[in-house]
Amino acid sequence: MNVTFLDAGRLTTRLDLEAPVELPDGQGGATLGHAAESSHWARIEPVSAERAELGHAERQSVTHRIWIRHAAGVVAGKRFRRGARIFEILTVHDPDETRRYLVCRAREG
Repeated sequence: MNVTFLDAGRLTTRLDLEAPVELPDGQGGATLGHAAESSHWARIEPVSAERAELGHAERQSVTHRIWIRHAAGVVAGKRFRRGARIFEILTVHDPDETRRYLVCRAREG
């Protein structure tokens, strides 16, 4: 098995991991919000960009590869936040199965 090498000094961006939570809407129902769970040093690599027209609306999204140190609780469906930027986690995998790093494919936009 090939071991992936990543210089830990390249994890230079601080991201907050957020999980979806239901918040009361004051009328007996709930709305979907997000709550911060943990912070991670990360490396963000832009992978692709696309533009789509949906009816009269235009949607742009950018796909990223986000590297972090291995951590429990990082799963698809959660998101990373860096200030106003939000990265929806689409997939999570351990690139060399050594439990040192996780690579998350994420969509911004």
